[in-house]
Amino acid sequence: MKEIVLNHPMVEHKISILRSESTSTKEFRELISELATILCLEALKDAPLKEISIKTPITVCKGKTIDENNYAFVPILRAGMGMVDGVLTLMPNAKIGHIGLYRNEDTLEPVEYYCKLPKNIENKTVILLDPMLATGGSGSAAISMLKKRGVKKIKFLSIIAAPEGLERIQTDHPDVEIYTAYKDLKLNDVGYIVPGLGDAGDRIFGTK
Repeated sequence: MKEIVLNHPMVEHKISILRSESTSTKEFRELISELATILCLEALKDAPLKEISIKTPITVCKGKTIDENNYAFVPILRAGMGMVDGVLTLMPNAKIGHIGLYRNEDTLEPVEYYCKLPKNIENKTVILLDPMLATGGSGSAAISMLKKRGVKKIKFLSIIAAPEGLERIQTDHPDVEIYTAYKDLKLNDVGYIVPGLGDAGDRIFGTK
């Protein structure tokens, strides 16, 4: 199983504020961004390093850097956009793609309506962003879209995940690593995560 759940007091603290219905739109956005940064930091633990020479004000020494060209962040529209600023604080030169999906009301299956990805995406490690991993339908479909375009290494970042969504991704795409800040209890009968935090997109953009 490639499921990594963060276990840290600061994450617990931020998730608790995020859940509250009294948390303002501004604070909600900030918390989503901060948690995205923390998740991304964990997801980049295996990033390969290249040795370089550095001239400091004192002397010359060796250092190590990450080639940011090897990475792309891809938010699933629209809620995934709330995580972009947070991950870019760590890797500001990474390329950004976008995937748009909606749910067919008859089949309940995700349907692609938009996909714009950076050039040479097949040669990059793609970090897929979506704050809520509920049923896993959209996440699985987005991963399939990336694979059809030749992407070989994908990591999925979510703030809150339901067991059902984690299981769906692991079943459909066992090669994909999933990083989540918190694993919640279950989905309710209309597909919302319990206890969750409501509709992340609406709360990020203040549309409800």
